[in-house]
Amino acid sequence: MKKFLLLLVLFTAAQLQAQSYFGTWRTKDDETGEAKSHILIYEGGGKVYGKIEKLLRNNAPTHCDKCPGERKDQPLVGMILLVNMVQKDGMLQSGDILDPEKGKWYSCKMWLKDGDPNTLVVRGYLGPFYRTQYWTRVK
Repeated sequence: MKKFLLLLVLFTAAQLQAQSYFGTWRTKDDETGEAKSHILIYEGGGKVYGKIEKLLRNNAPTHCDKCPGERKDQPLVGMILLVNMVQKDGMLQSGDILDPEKGKWYSCKMWLKDGDPNTLVVRGYLGPFYRTQYWTRVK
């Protein structure tokens, strides 16, 4: 009976983790499909943030030469590019995401893909226009 309860607790914890936004996600290039980076999504002070943990392309720039303000020319690894997101209505929203390659901030919404808790739908908005990416959970 104790083994059954332990297995049930472990299974439930694994299911909750699989449905969480938190953790490490693999991004990919919109045009080539090539893996680009690992982004760690975490909570701090009641808001959700994301930072670059690892660059995956050999020829990738290591610093943000197009970034505005304090991020200009800073190392990409460790850079916080997802800021002030809040969980509301089944998604992360009301925050901003930085595209380091373009050096632009976009308003952002994120949600887990229906039926696939290991795919994060990331949508950046600039006015009425948007771009959608699909990030994959790193296990």
